[in-house]
Amino acid sequence: MLGVLGGMGPMATVDFMAKVVRNTPAACDQDHIPMVVCSASDIPDRNAALRGEGADPLPAMRDALRRLEAAGATCIAIPCNTAHMWHCALQYATPVLILHIVDAVTFELTARKGDCIGVLGTTSTIEGRLYQERLSYKGLSCRAPDAAGQEEVMRAIRLVKAGQLAEATEILQAQAEALVAAGCSQVVMACTEIPVALASVEGTLRTKLVDATEALARACVRACKTDAASEIAFAA
Repeated sequence: MLGVLGGMGPMATVDFMAKVVRNTPAACDQDHIPMVVCSASDIPDRNAALRGEGADPLPAMRDALRRLEAAGATCIAIPCNTAHMWHCALQYATPVLILHIVDAVTFELTARKGDCIGVLGTTSTIEGRLYQERLSYKGLSCRAPDAAGQEEVMRAIRLVKAGQLAEATEILQAQAEALVAAGCSQVVMACTEIPVALASVEGTLRTKLVDATEALARACVRACKTDAASEIAFAA
């Protein structure tokens, strides 16, 4: 059973769940992956905490983790990039596998060694080098917007959380196009609010965008289907 530690934010959690369903090969209800979701929207703001301006979200995330364990989750996904700054601490607290969103993205990247990958995410994700360190193992470098552009990205993320998608889409599309113009072969939508805003983008830019939420959803499908196949083989 897939456990979803969500609520960061709620709209991104729903988007993730829809992508799990869409990426599951299924001919009937029973072919889909059972999911238990904790949309813990009361988890303190991750960016504020990392700036030293807000409460530590780890205790609340651990509480949500316990609820998922009690509900029978056999693997867990966190559809929030910034929350992965606490991935190690959360994984240490549970024997249940917590899939890592950056590993899921790395698995799907089609870039060649030496390519530069654009990263659109929260300031905490960028400054915490969440993507840079893991992608460097694949021989890839990362580029983020400049300071003014990063402020715009953060403004757009807040607009998505407030349900103001049209303005957020315009801002994020401009920032993604700027990264492509600067030489990035692909641009990772490294905040789960961003794919919500850029869902309607078409044309050449669409082919350059890498959806971290979708990558995590596909990783969950692979993990859950592999577990199910192993259980069937063991039973036989």
